[in-house]
Amino acid sequence: MLDRTLKVLEFTKVKEQLIKHASSSLGKEKVENLFPTTSYEEAVEWQNITDEASTVLRLKGNVPLGGIFDVRPYAKRAKIGSILSPHELLNITSTLYASRQMKKFVQDLVEEELTIPFLEGYANRLFILLDLERKINFCIGESGEVLDGASDKLKSLRSQLKTLESRAREKLENMIRSTSTQKMLSDAIITIRNDRFVIPVKQEYRGAFGGMVHDQSASGATLFIEPQSVVDINNSLNETKFKEKQEVERILSELSQEVAVEADSILENIAVLAEIDFMFAKGAYSQKIKASKPKLNNSGYIKLLKARHPLIPKDEVVPNDVELGRDFTSIVITGPNTGGKTVTLKLVGLFTLMAQSGLQLPALDGSEMGIFKAVYADIGDEQSIEQSLSTFSSHMVNIVDILKKVDGDSLVLFDELGAGTDPQEGAALAISILDEVYRRGARVIATTHYPELKAYGYNRDGVVNASVEFNVETLSPTYKLLIGVPGRSNAFEISKRLGLNQSVIENAKNHISAESNQVENMIASLEENRRKAETDMEEAEHIRKDAEELHKELQRQIIEFNEKRDRMYEKAEQKAASSIEKAKQEAEEIIQDLRKMQKQQYASIKDHELIEARKRLEGATPQLTTNKKTTTQKSANKQKLHPGDEVNVLSLNQKGHLIDQVSKDEWQVQIGIMKMKVKEKNLEYISRPKPVETKPLATVRGIDSHVKLELDLRGERFEDALLRVEKYIDDALLAGYPRVSIIHGKGTGALRQGVQEYVKNHRSVKKARYGEASEGGTGVTIIEFK
Repeated sequence: MLDRTLKVLEFTKVKEQLIKHASSSLGKEKVENLFPTTSYEEAVEWQNITDEASTVLRLKGNVPLGGIFDVRPYAKRAKIGSILSPHELLNITSTLYASRQMKKFVQDLVEEELTIPFLEGYANRLFILLDLERKINFCIGESGEVLDGASDKLKSLRSQLKTLESRAREKLENMIRSTSTQKMLSDAIITIRNDRFVIPVKQEYRGAFGGMVHDQSASGATLFIEPQSVVDINNSLNETKFKEKQEVERILSELSQEVAVEADSILENIAVLAEIDFMFAKGAYSQKIKASKPKLNNSGYIKLLKARHPLIPKDEVVPNDVELGRDFTSIVITGPNTGGKTVTLKLVGLFTLMAQSGLQLPALDGSEMGIFKAVYADIGDEQSIEQSLSTFSSHMVNIVDILKKVDGDSLVLFDELGAGTDPQEGAALAISILDEVYRRGARVIATTHYPELKAYGYNRDGVVNASVEFNVETLSPTYKLLIGVPGRSNAFEISKRLGLNQSVIENAKNHISAESNQVENMIASLEENRRKAETDMEEAEHIRKDAEELHKELQRQIIEFNEKRDRMYEKAEQKAASSIEKAKQEAEEIIQDLRKMQKQQYASIKDHELIEARKRLEGATPQLTTNKKTTTQKSANKQKLHPGDEVNVLSLNQKGHLIDQVSKDEWQVQIGIMKMKVKEKNLEYISRPKPVETKPLATVRGIDSHVKLELDLRGERFEDALLRVEKYIDDALLAGYPRVSIIHGKGTGALRQGVQEYVKNHRSVKKARYGEASEGGTGVTIIEFK
């Protein structure tokens, strides 16, 4: 990609945002060197790496990336025999510890059966150098000092130093405490000059102490003298310090040699940690801008759903849908210079660069991006009233350069094409340039305020008009892109809103040709019809989804009901057969007993009496009979039913709520997420919600008078879903519902868990549970209000 294109499309600003999420200088270096790839396979792999990092961050919250330093120079110096400083060795051991922690973190994720192929591959390349890490930590303290225990010799030398320092101080303290010498001193202190202990002596008493003069005050009145009595001690002290320094250097040299042995492994760890830090920086940035992974293609097809420019504040950005490269390969955005057109242009270009750099896009799931070999952009500050020839010339230089290179694998962005010269010539030139780029097979988006280009999209196959919606009431653009609708000037409406006399406006309209008026009226009609069509389509799509879900749920419940009924019949038959068999056995035993009695009493009991006794016993045995009175024929509760009542549907043995009475003897009932019509005789009254206290209109303003008994959150983002749940609970409480359902689906469980935690902590919720099998299972949360 050209550096100018990266700058114009503000890719460098995206990198400035991204670099803030890197944990080390290694990750920051990777961000600084990030450029879009032109390889489809590489772009797909980069996207998968970022998505893996984003998934881990979502599940774990954070990653152990602290304590990583760029120790590549230290390892390379150690390899050529240099002695590393204590602080350099500390940075090495800190990085080794970070490598060990990262490897353990990844192994834990693998044990949890999380699919992380890229992270697992990186971790397998990490070397665990525990011996080197321990040796350095044993010898070097946290503050960068070589510890006494680094060697026995160093420990002994430092013990000697303490002894010698104590002897020197003791001798000098005796001198400064002596009353005979105090008058000779400028101050009763012991100090150090040239690494030797000295005392401050007045100039006139120089000869009283002997020894050596190491320094004097600025005025010359005080001399810093090393008395002869401590010269030998100071000599021993300096000699021991020299030996100590040699021992410290020997220890550092030994540790540096250990680093040199493992230098290649350390360099490999640095390369791996840089990749890991980089991938999690991209993952964290995705979370920051609420981005999703785009589907990539090699056919130049772009489809963005609710795309948001990442550099515009969240409370100001307007999401837009953009599609290019299938039904049409060129978009011409027409309309006045009221803003919004350039934003759309930059949005598509920046998203292309981000997708090809492995960055996720702030757009809804399902967005697609084509991979282009080159992105060309001619975007400048041509939005001023006056444009000089030099401005036109500079843009033509860019356009000429683009036309030399553009081909079928290019994305071309023209802002205010043909501006800066005579309108007729500029429009003609713009049409010719667009035709040439289209002929080359490139994908192109161009903005222009020339009215001549409004007809261009209608007269060319593969080209579509578009405009940025303008709100005449507020005199500002809404920044909503309208594909298929050319822009109109709105000059008369704006002038009228600003107070221009109506007669002047009418006079101006007389100067416009009939054809121009017809075109403007046609565009206005198109805008109105489009808005209505979008509203109708959204409503129809919602109804279609509801019907589809209802159909699936009804089918599932019918199958479940039939299976349950069959199981109950089978169980009842088995129980009845068992009871009959048991009764027959008992009867046979009674007969046997009677026969024995007959024999014992010598025919005192007649045979016909035995037969009669058997009949009586058989008549007493339980029989498998079908209860002709079914549950549907139970007498209905005499309680008069009202919408909102909780009832039992006798045929299904399921609880539900009445929505509305559809006929004299039939009601619409809500059971879980399923709505169905049920005969009144098949309903059994259970309870009625308590009446809600009437509140002033001001407190319920804006609440929809018809609140559904369920809220469908499937496909929603986590934060948006919780906002909808909060509003829906308020609406349901105002509507007086005793119980409602929230459909969140099963998915990964994040949304489901978030909804459960929110509603359980809500002050007005009495009980929250997952739905039963007939109510949607764990994909639905049932709420009962207090």
